Amino acid sequence: MSQLLQTIEKETGANPTVAIIWMHGLGADANDFVPMLHELDLSGLPAIRFIFPNADTMPVTINGGYVMRAWYDIVNTDLGRQEDEAGLRASQAKVEALIAREKARGIPANRIILAGFSQGCAMTLQTGMRQPEKLAGMMCLSGYVPIAAKAAAEHTPQSLATPIFMVHGQMDPVIPIARATQSRDLLKQLGYNVEWHDYYMQHSLCQEEVVHISAWLKRVLLG
Repeated sequence: MSQLLQTIEKETGANPTVAIIWMHGLGADANDFVPMLHELDLSGLPAIRFIFPNADTMPVTINGGYVMRAWYDIVNTDLGRQEDEAGLRASQAKVEALIAREKARGIPANRIILAGFSQGCAMTLQTGMRQPEKLAGMMCLSGYVPIAAKAAAEHTPQSLATPIFMVHGQMDPVIPIARATQSRDLLKQLGYNVEWHDYYMQHSLCQEEVVHISAWLKRVLLG
C-alpha cells in the first residue's frame, strides 16, 4: 500500500468524535485552510479532528508542465475535456486511505466529512460518491463533479444518504458557475440532498459562505 499523504491535524478538543478531511486546491497545500478554523462557528459541536492533507506534486499540463501540488492533472481549460481519470482515481485511493485511518482511530464513517476547495472539491465528490457507507457530509467549495458520466454510473446507493453542501462564486473565472450548476443538477437528479449557495465573488471564499458552512456543520453533526 502506498504511503499515507502528509497531513496537518488540528483538534478542537480531546478525544474527537468527528473527522473532517479538508482538501486544498491546485498549487496550494495543507496549510491553506487551517486559518479558517478560527473563522468558523463551531460552538456546541463535539470535538472535531480537522485533517488537511497535502496532495502529491506533479507536472500540471495547463501550467506549462510546472510541478506543483495537484490531486490530478488539468489538460484543458474546458474542464470537461481530456480529464485525468487515472490521476483522479489514484488520488481517490489516497483519500480513502485517510478515511480508513480515521475509522481505525475510532471515528465511524457517518461521523467523517469530506471537504475541499476547487480540485479538492472535485476530490470530495470523486471519493464521496463512491463510498460503500454513508458519510456525515460532503462540503464542496467552488468545484464540480469530475468524470461526471462515470460518477453517475459508479455512485453507490449508500452515498445517496450523505448530505452535500455546495457553493460557488457567480463570477468564478477558473471554474465557470455553469459547470458547478451542471454538477449540482446531476447530483440532484441522482437523488442526493444538495444544499446550494452562490455568492457575488470569484474563485475564492467570502464571509457569508463561512456563516453558511458553520450552520451546515451544525445541521449535519447535531441533527
